[in-house]
Amino acid sequence: MSKVYTTQELIQVLAAERQACLNGKRLKLEITVSGNPVIDQFIRTDGLQQFTAYQDFKAAIHDYQKENQVSGIIWREVTVKGKNLNYPEVNTDLIALASDLEILKSAKNSIVEFWFEVSMGMDLYLSFNNSKQYQQILTSDVERIVQRTEWASLCKWENSSFLEMILQLGWGKPEEAYYKRGRPGSGSEYIHAVNPGNRPIG
Repeated sequence: MSKVYTTQELIQVLAAERQACLNGKRLKLEITVSGNPVIDQFIRTDGLQQFTAYQDFKAAIHDYQKENQVSGIIWREVTVKGKNLNYPEVNTDLIALASDLEILKSAKNSIVEFWFEVSMGMDLYLSFNNSKQYQQILTSDVERIVQRTEWASLCKWENSSFLEMILQLGWGKPEEAYYKRGRPGSGSEYIHAVNPGNRPIG
């Protein structure tokens, strides 16, 4: 029986392949920019060829995950204001299996409770327009969004004078929600908590 790669091994394989593509060692040569050979001879296609080669390789890894039931989940740890939380998250280069979605759904409440606890007293903002704009909201608005979503994730921006806690509330497939490719079946909303008077940066 052949060895089945682990989640961490797949992440390492993808990182190495991404680097090979960026270094120009992998190209999808049949890619053209416009489809017109006269125009394409004047346009550099290296970047597009590198990107496409990596996307094809990543799709093959996703097929491997499904065939071999290799989880896309990694475990994160976050510490804020002396409080710790370990939580599951789907690696951004992998996909979530059906069993991974169940793990994410079961962790949602603890992630949301942690975020509410560490963001108490902070200003809350909902991001929109691909996080280019922010609308200040209330705790009750966040609670309504929580009710409509299936899973959650966290992100922290912090230095000695600034703290931003981002709560991602999602539904559907995380790999489609991250890049807003899957709406309306998959997607997410981002809630930013910042100290009073500050604006989100994440």
